Amino acid sequence: MNRFAVFLRGVNVGGVTVTSAKLKAALDDEPLTDVRTLRASGNVLCSTTLSAAEAKELIEQRLRTAFGYDAWVVVLTREQVAQIAADCPFPADSTDEHAYLTLSSDPAALDALVQAAAEVGDTTSDNEPVRLHPLAVAWTAPVGGTLAAPLAKISAKRQFTETTTTRNLRTLLRIVAAD
Repeated sequence: MNRFAVFLRGVNVGGVTVTSAKLKAALDDEPLTDVRTLRASGNVLCSTTLSAAEAKELIEQRLRTAFGYDAWVVVLTREQVAQIAADCPFPADSTDEHAYLTLSSDPAALDALVQAAAEVGDTTSDNEPVRLHPLAVAWTAPVGGTLAAPLAKISAKRQFTETTTTRNLRTLLRIVAAD
């Protein structure tokens, strides 16, 4: 049995509202079990015999059917999430800047995202993005300046919407602590 963390992209923004109760109801059916939502930003824990790729395909289809939007998710094992959070070189509790992790279902897309951010130049932070895992990159942004950060701007582009999503490090730590 695999235990996955599922990160939804684009929910509760842009007119797509998905409550935790409705999200759980849409996903809590075989072969997904032990479905649990965390926080109101599209984070799910579940168990299944499916692979990560199979779970991704099933979950995206269920979300499209239940909520009528172009759903995209990143599916990672609980172990991957724990390792990514542990490897993040930035503090989770800084009062000056937020630590973020951009997660991806496609290492090549994450490579392209990091390259595009490097070409733009990071003028909002002294910290360059740090590749933590084939499917994760860590970066920081000043408090109040997240949306102006190059990585945030670039990840919003259409070419990255199907394969990436970003979470605050504190969210990943809550996922690691859950269960």
